[in-house]
Amino acid sequence: MAEAGLGSILGKEDDKSGTETEEGTAASSSAEAFAAAVAAIASRQDPQVARDTSYFLKKQARVLEIQAEHLVEEHEVRIQHLRNLLKEESLRRFGLRLKVAFQIFIACVASALGIGAIILLRDAFAARDLIIEPFEAPVALEGHGLSGKTLASSLLDELRHLQSTTHANVEHRTLSQSWSEEVKLEIPEVGISVGELARTLRARFGHDWHIAGDVVALEKDQVAFTVRSPEFESKTFSGPASDLPKLITRAAEYVYSQAEPVLWAYYLTFQDRDQEAVEFCKTTFAGADPLVRPYLLNVWANAVTSLGDNHRGIELYRAAIRLKPDYWIAYYNLQLSLSTTAEEEAAWRTGQAMKHAAGGRPGRATEPDFQILDWLTYDLPALLASYRTDAERNGGVGTMSTNVGVNTAIVQVFMHDLSGASLTLDTVKPDPSDKRTTAMVSLARAYLASERGDRALALSLMEAFWGAATPAVSSQWIGSFCPVAIVEEASGRPEKADEVFRTAEKSLDCLRFRADILAARGRWDEAQTAYEQAVAYAPDLPAGYYSWGIALLKHKEWAAALAKLTAAHKRGPHWADPLKAIGDVLAAQGRKKEALSAYDQALKLAPAWDELHRAREHARTL
Repeated sequence: MAEAGLGSILGKEDDKSGTETEEGTAASSSAEAFAAAVAAIASRQDPQVARDTSYFLKKQARVLEIQAEHLVEEHEVRIQHLRNLLKEESLRRFGLRLKVAFQIFIACVASALGIGAIILLRDAFAARDLIIEPFEAPVALEGHGLSGKTLASSLLDELRHLQSTTHANVEHRTLSQSWSEEVKLEIPEVGISVGELARTLRARFGHDWHIAGDVVALEKDQVAFTVRSPEFESKTFSGPASDLPKLITRAAEYVYSQAEPVLWAYYLTFQDRDQEAVEFCKTTFAGADPLVRPYLLNVWANAVTSLGDNHRGIELYRAAIRLKPDYWIAYYNLQLSLSTTAEEEAAWRTGQAMKHAAGGRPGRATEPDFQILDWLTYDLPALLASYRTDAERNGGVGTMSTNVGVNTAIVQVFMHDLSGASLTLDTVKPDPSDKRTTAMVSLARAYLASERGDRALALSLMEAFWGAATPAVSSQWIGSFCPVAIVEEASGRPEKADEVFRTAEKSLDCLRFRADILAARGRWDEAQTAYEQAVAYAPDLPAGYYSWGIALLKHKEWAAALAKLTAAHKRGPHWADPLKAIGDVLAAQGRKKEALSAYDQALKLAPAWDELHRAREHARTL
């Protein structure tokens, strides 16, 4: 206790700023006790010293009491000070947050402006629109509601019609009018709108074409409709005022041919104006942009092929691929032409070359680009998926020359989905003027009737197909001719079937169908020779091996049939028919487990095939 009191006297505890009142009181008590103890000792020796010592110690005790009181007051002041510091810290933190938020806002605004500027510059450099300016029109026509804007709008409508009826995977210009509404946001300190800035940049860096013109009234109720552009030579179309709509159409075709030469050539082929397309491509090719030339060669090849010159078309397709090695549509068309000119094996090799150039599958080429290869190898699920994708992305019509729904239905027939094919065909409503689609609908319904066993209807529809088909359709549809021989033979008219084979150009289908007919007539040795010819003609395609395997199956030559059908499956791994036939061979040999496995694989590829389901159920009972 004496040490504690002395420590307080010597100030050893003064550094503790947080001392409480209780601590001061304890210090005072200790001092008093110490004073009493010292006084008691001193009084035994000198009473005066005892009195002085006691007095001193009492004074010290009073000092300590005063200090304790000050500590209490100081504690309250310090607590209030700390509270004020916390408030100031909160305000300081809020200010910092506000400052950071404002800086972030400024950064976002600057970024947005920078991104906007980049977008404007990018759009300016990439701009290649066709912009129609208001035309000049005489006052007399304005009285009939034909102002300059009205005439320009009519020209724009015709151009849009031409563009919408040209189904081709070719980049095209955007059509617009110069008096469209624009963004009116003003740029501070500059005094121009965003729209004006965009137009200025497009004019400086872009590749837009501006089309203007006028209508002039001539004598005897004649008018002259003129279109002008800095990009091409102006041209005037004259005629009676009553024929002004026709003059506008002719002017639109001229503008379209100048602004979109490739699409114009495609348009001509879609309108069965193939000779015009050929002449246009010939005269345009030399002066065309090098980037455009492969596309011109491709549509040129399409036109000459439609006119019946497949060999010239093949040359042009190959030339297009040499100029543009990643031109997948030209690869597609080359395969199509090769497959219809007795070169189906060459078509398959071209498809393999395309796959290699595309870096495999999937690769740089799209799935629709492989459609001919898929037809040759009977990859029917891939075909069905690509046709449906094409339809979904192109308004249900697709990018083919005929409605893609027809091709979808034919694939469904080949997959033995008869109800699906019938429904698909019911949704295809071709325009009466669309001869291509009309002919293809007859062919699809003929395949459907044949699959259902209605030979008379199948033959009638086949004849309708050949009567309605244009050269472009009849020369480009793989295997569309020789199935007629099968239908004729099944209808009891073998002489008609033989006539088909005499007049038909050699193809894989013709070779194997002829072998099928010889086998059905009991001329087995000749049939075997014909099957050998079919396989030798296209050794990498599955169809020849399949037909031979089916014939061997019917003759109960199990081992040989299984070998041919296995070869067909190897070359067409996504074709259900060879797998089903393999299952039939195995089931006939009592190999139940293996037969069911083959049937199950086939069902994954043709799930709607009723005959396949029945065969599997029968195999389960073995």
